[in-house]
Parts: sequence; structure tokens; C-alpha cells
Amino acid sequence: MALNAEKRVNNVITITSTEFAKFRDFFYRKTGIRFEDTKRYFVDKRLIGRMKKTGHDTFRSYFTALRFEASGKEMQQVINVMTVNETYFFREEYQLECMVESVLNEIMRNKPRGEDLRIWSIPSSTGEEPYSIALYLIEYWAKINDVDVEIVSSDIDTKVLERCKKGVYNQRSIKQLPPKLLKQYFTSQSDGQFYQIHEDLRASIDFTKVNLAEPSETRKYRNFDLIFCRNLLIYFDDASRRQAADVFFDALNPGGFIFLGHSESMSRISSLFKVRKFPKAIAYQKP
Repeated sequence: MALNAEKRVNNVITITSTEFAKFRDFFYRKTGIRFEDTKRYFVDKRLIGRMKKTGHDTFRSYFTALRFEASGKEMQQVINVMTVNETYFFREEYQLECMVESVLNEIMRNKPRGEDLRIWSIPSSTGEEPYSIALYLIEYWAKINDVDVEIVSSDIDTKVLERCKKGVYNQRSIKQLPPKLLKQYFTSQSDGQFYQIHEDLRASIDFTKVNLAEPSETRKYRNFDLIFCRNLLIYFDDASRRQAADVFFDALNPGGFIFLGHSESMSRISSLFKVRKFPKAIAYQKP
């Protein structure tokens, strides 16, 4: 008796190694994110969840529908469940200190008078990253009242972007915030179990959806002075990292800077950027 590649065991959907490899390659082509074999359980669990949600009994049926769906809605759902969003306010704070003490002052010295300062935060995750940047500028940058600042924050996950816009956070997210800032810029909810960032701060950031592997989406991101891209490239392989580096290079103004996560190094990815060592942190500059 012939066996199909996809199967059910005791009426439970399972995914074969061949099917996992097919999905992994497809997801990589679409997003630039590659799942190693160690992520097999994570991927299978979420993929089977989407199969059940959409009424598919076999991987073959689901994968065919996913690949040929014209609207791309299910692909976006898959992206949303497959991407991990773990962060908190003021993470790697030394880079924020470097921003207000060194990097922005150099940028403003070389910037035409009256021109806006533009910052891109990617990925948005659930919003702690861009809101941390905004809070740090307001509280600790001496020139904030003299400069118009535009902050754009982007993510491939549309669900987390909706969470960003709501700006509601639990105790874990705000654990690093000084009590003074928590009281000044947040409203307590559910007897202190959750906190919502004030509306004026939520309105100050433009949240957008972008896939770094899609040139049609990235080419509109231009003329930024500073980019924060922390702990995203660790999920990419070498080819995807180089592609992302090219996107960031094109997005920056000459003399602009990018911060990466503490375990990431642009020097190992691209020769386009110049390494700059400041007292508090390392940044990478577009010549």
C-alpha cells in the first residue's frame, strides 16, 4: 500500500522532514529568515496550528493553497506566527546613551539647518524599541526642543504592529524603566498589571509593515539619519544579512549611523560601513 508524504497518526496531523524542508525553503525565499533543524518543533507546531485554522488535513493541501493564494493574507498569518518578538524598554541602554551623548550631536553638526532628524527602528517588535528611543530623546537629549524628529518603526509582523499602536505593556516590559518615567509617561491599568504609554507618544511614531526581502517594500525607506536594527540579523543567513545591509545602506543619508545588537557585527556582513567606536558603544556609519 502506497503512503502519501503527508500523514495522520491517530488522527493527529504530522509533518515529514521533507515537508519541513520544503516549507523552510519557501519561507526563506519570502522573508530571508531561515529556520535551522533545531527550530523544527517550533515551526511544526505553528504550521500545524495554521493548517487546523484553515481547514487543511494535510501539508500538501495547505502548502499548495499557501503558495498560490493571490491575496497573500495567509502568508502574512504564517509570518506573524513564525516571528519571535522578545524585548523590553531600555534594552541595551548603553546604545541609547551613545545616541544622545555622541551620535546625534555629530549628525546635527553635519545636517543642514532646519532639516528634520529621521530615525528608523526595525524591527518594531511590540513597540518597546521605538518608544524607548522616543523617551530617551525627550528625557536626555539637550537639543530635542530645537529639532523636529521623525521616528518610523517597521516590522514584518502585522499583529505586533497593532500591539505597538495600542502601547500596552506588562510588568516584564517595563522592568528597566525608572519609576519617574513610568509615572510620567504611562497610565496604569488592571491595578498595575499593565501600563499604557500616553497617547501623544503613541501618535509620535509612524508604524509600518516592511519585509526586508522585498525590494518593492524597502525602496521607499530613504533619507534616514539613524537606524536601530537590534537582534534581527541573527535570524538571517549570510546572504540575507548582506541583502539587509544593502537596504540599510541605501536608507541612510551619507554620514548616517546604524546600531546593531550586541552579538551582531556589520564588519562580518558588509564592507560598506565604517566602524565607529564611541565611549559608550560601537556604531556603523555610512561614509
